[in-house]
Amino acid sequence: MASDNKLNAIRDRINSIDEKLIRLISDRATLATEIAEIKKSSEGPANFYRPEREAQILRRVIKDNKGPLADAELARLFRELMSACLALEQSLKVSFLGPIGTFSHSAVLKHFGESIEFCSAEGIDQVFQQVRSGACDYGVVPIENSIEGVINQTLDLLMISNLKIFGEVELRINQCLMSSTNNRKKVTKIYSHQQSLSQCRTWLDSNMPGLERVAVASNAEAARLAKNDEAIAAIGGIANAEIYKLKILDQNIEDVSDNSTRFLVISDKDIPPSAMTKNHYYFLCQVNQAHF
Repeated sequence: MASDNKLNAIRDRINSIDEKLIRLISDRATLATEIAEIKKSSEGPANFYRPEREAQILRRVIKDNKGPLADAELARLFRELMSACLALEQSLKVSFLGPIGTFSHSAVLKHFGESIEFCSAEGIDQVFQQVRSGACDYGVVPIENSIEGVINQTLDLLMISNLKIFGEVELRINQCLMSSTNNRKKVTKIYSHQQSLSQCRTWLDSNMPGLERVAVASNAEAARLAKNDEAIAAIGGIANAEIYKLKILDQNIEDVSDNSTRFLVISDKDIPPSAMTKNHYYFLCQVNQAHF
């Protein structure tokens, strides 16, 4: 009985805190709409998305975090809060190398949050085209992998395009083996993008020897095919397992534990001087060094 009373008291406190959170979140959203009105009434094009301002907020959140939530978890919560508030100011369309479930999609989520319109592209060149044509406000493209190196197609397109680097995202690449069945004996083929197959070659040689390996257009496509065929196991990010309702057979099967990919956020919009960080200059220099 005493423990029940203690639990109820704690739950009452949680309810009270939740009510305060709702009011505070609503107040923040109201201020976001006020900022939107000020920007709309000012001269010149209104620039609602300010990545340097969002980065400033996230740095402050992490600095002020006293736990018990990890910095990454608290930052993720604030990312979604900022994303929802930004959607009240302006609806953003973001192009990425799709389909939904790819690592590029995960990079978009990490940078922009859920409260945007996702525009899936079939290739990196199509991401550039969708942004250049105005069909999308921003694009997210891979620029460098810690194992495979620089993505030359992205560099080439940056050189011939007038699009600007608006931000960057670094994503840790964790590969999972997934299937519609828990019975590994039913699996006879491994499907994935060629890059993921390469990144997991040693693990596959040791743990799934002799099985046919089939390269497909994306890890998301591999997961889609595995959903309807128990003979297929797919390699990809955990998001694919969630989207296609697959069972995780093994996690972190990449051969190099610190595998990561860096992505660029591109746009045809003008970059405010305050947004031109060292990282922007770093990547611009990288592009130039790669071509001259």
